[in-house]
Amino acid sequence: MSETPQKAKRPEFRNINVMDIKNYRLPPAGIVSILHRISGAALFLALPLLLCIVTAGFGTAESFAALSSCLAHPLVKIVLLGLIWATLHHACAGVRYLVMDVHVKVSKEGGRQTAFTVLAVSLTLTAVVAAKLFNLF
Repeated sequence: MSETPQKAKRPEFRNINVMDIKNYRLPPAGIVSILHRISGAALFLALPLLLCIVTAGFGTAESFAALSSCLAHPLVKIVLLGLIWATLHHACAGVRYLVMDVHVKVSKEGGRQTAFTVLAVSLTLTAVVAAKLFNLF
């Protein structure tokens, strides 16, 4: 009697429930990628605000004084700190992607290392700017 070869077990695909999302873990490179997109969108949406700040800063002395008093409020400083983080993270992740475009650190481990580097550098620079923004030094 001839034996029939065993069929390889096919992978099982199933629908993902919304409650299953908490069980999935993104790799660091995925987190950096999503944060890069979020920071880019935040910077794009904040362009009118930033344009208003620059215009008032280069305007008359009265508009500069009004801008200075507005920027002294702690909630405004927190919003500015968020935009500063977005700028720093977007720039650091952009440099990471440029380095990857020239085929440096393109492996799985290299991507993991550069992702951690981007997170560490952007958060460290944001902490330094926050210390200066809130007059800690």
